Amino acid sequence: MISRYLRTASVPLAAAAMALSSCASVEDARPQMTPLELQAIQSREFKAPKDMAFNAVMTVVQDLGYIVQTADLPTGFITAVSPTRETTNVLQILADVEAHSNTALTASVLPMPNGMTRVRLNLVNNRTASGRQGQVRRDDQPVLDPAVYQRAWDKIDEALFVLQPR
Repeated sequence: MISRYLRTASVPLAAAAMALSSCASVEDARPQMTPLELQAIQSREFKAPKDMAFNAVMTVVQDLGYIVQTADLPTGFITAVSPTRETTNVLQILADVEAHSNTALTASVLPMPNGMTRVRLNLVNNRTASGRQGQVRRDDQPVLDPAVYQRAWDKIDEALFVLQPR
C-alpha cells in the first residue's frame, strides 16, 4: 500500500523536491557585484610571456582536478569542468529526483601592451535536478568568493615560478 502511494505521489513529490532544491540560498541574498568589482577578483596580471602564463594556468586547472575541455594558445582561451558530484538529498530521494553538481571554469590569457599577461578566470557552480517524469531544473551560480580566486592566483604564481628558466 505504501509503495503504491509513493508511486502515485511521486509526481507531486518530485515537483516539491525540485522546487525546494531551487529555493533561494543565503548566497543569493548577497548584494550583486558591479562588473568592475567582479573583474577585480577574476583578473590578475603576471610578469610572464603569454605562452608561459597559459601553461601555468593549464597546470593549475589540471592540478585542481578540472577536466580540460578546450585549450587554445593563439586565443588564450581555456574551458574546463570539475568532476560531477551526486548531491541528491533525502526529500529528493523520496520524490525519485536525482541531483548533481559541478563547477565550470573558463580562463582567458591575453598579452598586455605593457609586457605583462592578463589572466581572467570565471567559475560557475552548476546544479541539476532531474525527475523520472522528465522534468529538469538547472541552477547556475557564479562563484563570487574572492578567497577562491585568490587561491587560484597563488597557485598560478607558484606554477610560474616553477616554469621560469633557470
